Amino acid sequence: MTLEREWMRGAAPLAVLTMLDRAEMYGYELVEALESSSGGLLAMGQSTVYPLLYNLEGRGHVEAVWRSAPSGRRRKYYRITKGGRVWLDKQRSQWRTLVEAMGRLGVGDGSGGVA
Repeated sequence: MTLEREWMRGAAPLAVLTMLDRAEMYGYELVEALESSSGGLLAMGQSTVYPLLYNLEGRGHVEAVWRSAPSGRRRKYYRITKGGRVWLDKQRSQWRTLVEAMGRLGVGDGSGGVA
Protein backbone atom coordinates (compact mmCIF):
# COMPACT_ATOMS: atom_id res chain seq x y z
CA MET A 1 0.00 0.00 0.00
CA THR A 2 1.12 3.55 -0.69
CA LEU A 3 -0.22 6.81 0.62
CA GLU A 4 -1.61 9.43 -1.72
CA ARG A 5 0.54 12.49 -2.19
CA GLU A 6 -1.60 14.75 0.01
CA TRP A 7 -1.42 12.33 2.94
CA MET A 8 2.36 12.15 2.58
CA ARG A 9 2.68 15.92 2.38
CA GLY A 10 0.83 16.29 5.67
CA ALA A 11 2.48 13.38 7.47
CA ALA A 12 6.08 13.86 6.33
CA PRO A 13 7.12 16.75 8.64
CA LEU A 14 5.57 14.98 11.64
CA ALA A 15 7.32 11.72 10.72
CA VAL A 16 10.71 13.39 10.17
CA LEU A 17 10.59 15.33 13.43
CA THR A 18 9.44 12.24 15.30
CA MET A 19 12.50 10.35 14.04
CA LEU A 20 14.83 13.25 14.84
CA ASP A 21 13.31 13.49 18.31
CA ARG A 22 14.69 9.99 18.90
CA ALA A 23 18.18 10.65 17.56
CA GLU A 24 20.05 12.98 15.25
CA MET A 25 20.61 11.50 11.80
CA TYR A 26 22.14 12.34 8.45
CA GLY A 27 19.85 12.47 5.43
CA TYR A 28 20.27 9.00 3.99
CA GLU A 29 20.09 7.47 7.47
CA LEU A 30 16.79 9.30 7.98
CA VAL A 31 15.45 8.01 4.65
CA GLU A 32 16.28 4.44 5.68
CA ALA A 33 14.86 4.87 9.20
CA LEU A 34 11.56 6.28 7.93
CA GLU A 35 11.13 3.40 5.52
CA SER A 36 12.08 0.63 7.92
CA SER A 37 10.21 2.03 10.93
CA SER A 38 7.01 2.49 8.93
CA GLY A 39 7.06 -0.91 7.26
CA GLY A 40 7.77 0.79 3.95
CA LEU A 41 4.73 3.05 4.01
CA LEU A 42 6.76 6.22 4.56
CA ALA A 43 9.37 5.41 1.93
CA MET A 44 10.63 8.80 0.79
CA GLY A 45 13.58 9.31 -1.46
CA GLN A 46 16.41 11.69 -0.77
CA SER A 47 14.88 14.09 -3.30
CA THR A 48 11.89 14.40 -0.95
CA VAL A 49 13.63 14.29 2.43
CA TYR A 50 16.36 16.87 1.79
CA PRO A 51 13.99 19.67 0.68
CA LEU A 52 11.83 18.84 3.69
CA LEU A 53 14.85 19.07 5.99
CA TYR A 54 15.84 22.42 4.45
CA ASN A 55 12.29 23.68 4.98
CA LEU A 56 12.24 22.50 8.60
CA GLU A 57 15.65 24.09 9.12
CA GLY A 58 14.38 27.38 7.67
CA ARG A 59 11.45 27.28 10.09
CA GLY A 60 13.82 26.69 13.03
CA HIS A 61 12.57 23.17 13.74
CA VAL A 62 15.84 21.40 12.95
CA GLU A 63 19.48 22.37 12.84
CA ALA A 64 22.34 20.81 10.95
CA VAL A 65 25.83 20.02 12.20
CA TRP A 66 28.75 18.52 10.34
CA ARG A 67 30.25 15.47 12.02
CA SER A 68 32.58 12.67 11.19
CA ALA A 69 30.76 9.39 10.85
CA PRO A 70 32.28 6.21 12.31
CA SER A 71 33.65 5.55 8.81
CA GLY A 72 35.55 8.85 9.02
CA ARG A 73 33.44 10.46 6.32
CA ARG A 74 32.03 13.90 7.15
CA ARG A 75 28.25 14.03 7.12
CA LYS A 76 25.63 16.64 7.83
CA TYR A 77 23.57 15.47 10.78
CA TYR A 78 20.18 16.94 11.56
CA ARG A 79 18.71 17.31 15.01
CA ILE A 80 15.48 18.71 16.35
CA THR A 81 15.58 22.09 18.07
CA LYS A 82 13.70 23.21 21.16
CA GLY A 83 11.26 25.05 18.88
CA GLY A 84 10.93 21.92 16.79
CA ARG A 85 9.96 19.92 19.88
CA VAL A 86 7.30 22.48 20.78
CA TRP A 87 5.90 22.28 17.23
CA LEU A 88 6.11 18.46 17.28
CA ASP A 89 4.19 18.26 20.57
CA LYS A 90 1.47 20.50 19.09
CA GLN A 91 1.28 18.34 15.96
CA ARG A 92 1.10 15.13 18.00
CA SER A 93 -1.80 16.58 19.96
CA GLN A 94 -3.60 17.54 16.76
CA TRP A 95 -2.92 14.08 15.32
CA ARG A 96 -4.46 12.39 18.38
CA THR A 97 -7.48 14.69 18.18
CA LEU A 98 -7.96 13.86 14.49
CA VAL A 99 -7.62 10.10 15.07
CA GLU A 100 -10.16 10.25 17.92
CA ALA A 101 -12.63 12.24 15.82
CA MET A 102 -12.26 9.89 12.86
CA GLY A 103 -12.75 6.94 15.21
CA ARG A 104 -16.02 8.44 16.42
CA LEU A 105 -17.11 8.57 12.77
CA GLY A 106 -16.34 4.89 12.41
CA VAL A 107 -13.26 5.31 10.24
CA GLY A 108 -10.95 2.37 10.72
CA ASP A 109 -13.38 0.05 12.48
CA GLY A 110 -14.66 -1.59 9.32
CA SER A 111 -18.26 -0.61 9.99
CA GLY A 112 -18.41 2.08 7.33
CA GLY A 113 -20.24 4.44 9.66
CA VAL A 114 -21.40 5.22 13.15
CA ALA A 115 -23.00 2.33 15.02
